[in-house]
Parts: sequence; structure tokens; C-alpha cells
Amino acid sequence: MNNPYGEEAPLVDPADFPSWIVQEDDNLLIINKPGWLVCHPSKNGPMSSLVGVVREYIGAEKLHLVARLDRETSGLVIFAKRPSVARKFQMAIQNRIVKKAYIALVEDEFSEPIHVDLPIARRRKGGGPVIVKSEVSDDRSAQDAVTDYIPLVSKNGFTLCRVEPKTGRKHQIRVHAEHLQHRVVGDKIYGPDETLYIEFIEKGWTERLAAALPIPRQALHCYRYDFEFQESTVSFTAPLQADISDFCLKQMGLSWEVMNHLCL
Repeated sequence: MNNPYGEEAPLVDPADFPSWIVQEDDNLLIINKPGWLVCHPSKNGPMSSLVGVVREYIGAEKLHLVARLDRETSGLVIFAKRPSVARKFQMAIQNRIVKKAYIALVEDEFSEPIHVDLPIARRRKGGGPVIVKSEVSDDRSAQDAVTDYIPLVSKNGFTLCRVEPKTGRKHQIRVHAEHLQHRVVGDKIYGPDETLYIEFIEKGWTERLAAALPIPRQALHCYRYDFEFQESTVSFTAPLQADISDFCLKQMGLSWEVMNHLCL
């Protein structure tokens, strides 16, 4: 696959899908989603979304998507094969007995952990061209949002960090990162120019986007879940996708040994 960021994402090759599976048993199917694929079904048929591919793989029409990701966020996506299992994991998320960790590559360097406790709201009408954008806000509609950014390595103008969101607001990690002026690398909405997002939606990957963004998608990866059930803790991890790893190897001069130590 050359560049999956055209006007329409490519269809999934069924031969590739088994390599995305982190874990499968009678109850769960855990996927390491690439950063170019939407979760929910689209108009382009079953092989154009993760849900569609999983339906084809399992041979079942009804699926229980416990936790999803934005198209450009890679990493752990959890499917339950039975309603009772789905309810157990969904209630854990609702009751906040789950810890989630991401790996993010952000702009500029910092060496000490940063704790952000700032509420987030949908941006006020007329605040900019992208209507789905959120912001740190004191508006009465704002919701509490807490995020910890723990630097793993800072080098060559970038910081690879572990990010632990304590709440689950839409775009939370990216909103707080923009507020800190440590924007997620490759972010089209919260990055250097939000009109890049509009151009991408209308035209796909263009020369202007390539000149403005050092990586074709936001460098954000859902790396770990820890479901802290009363009887035991159930954990899942997903290694970094190749595009983020390759960027860190080339642009930050990191070795595979360092990457594996930091991120796995």
C-alpha cells in the first residue's frame, strides 16, 4: 500500500487482517488498528471499515464494539463476541475502573511530566472553520478533562511521550496538547493550520498537506488498556504502528532497541 490517505481510504486486504489481531478467544477480539482506517461502516462496503472487516472475518452480522478510535488514531480496538462480555467491559469504562495509555509524538521537547487539568468544550460558533474542533474552555458546557503527558525521549525537536487520559472527552489528548503548545505531530485539526483538515476531507492527501505535516496522520497510538475488575486485572497492549516507529527511527535517530524498551 503506497499512500492510504487519498480522497478515499483503500479497502482492507483480507490477507493483511490476521496480522492486526492482538488477541482472540471465545469472548474477545482485540485489534491493533492502523491509522488510516475508520471503525464504523462506510458507504464503500464491508472492507472499507474495521467493523465490516471483522464481520467478514467472524462471519457474524452483530458485533459489540467495546472501544473505538478515531480514523487516524492507531492501536487497540476491542470487540466482544457476546452481549454479556460487551456489557462487562463497557461498564468498566463507564465506571472508570479502566486505565488507558497512549503513545504520542508531539512537537518540541520537554523533559518533565506535565499534568493538565483543564475543562474542554466544543468550540464556540464562529470560532473557526472546523466545526468539530474542541478547545480548553470556561464555558458552562465544558466538561472536566485531565491528562498526564510523561516524556519518554526528547530529541531533534520532538518528544515521544506516554499519555494517560484520566477522563474520556472527545479529542482530549489533542486538545490539551495544542493548549500546551506541544501539538501532536501530523494533527490536521489541532496542528499548524486547521484548514488542512478541510482540504484533506475534500481532496485527500495533497502537496500542501505534505509540505505542512511531517507525517500523514496524527501520531497518536492507543497502546494499553488495564481493566481493573474485582476478580483480576485484564490488560491488553499493542505495539506501535510502523509509520510512527519509522518516523522516530529516522527523524529522532532512535534505535529499535530503544523503541522497544520505551513502548512495549
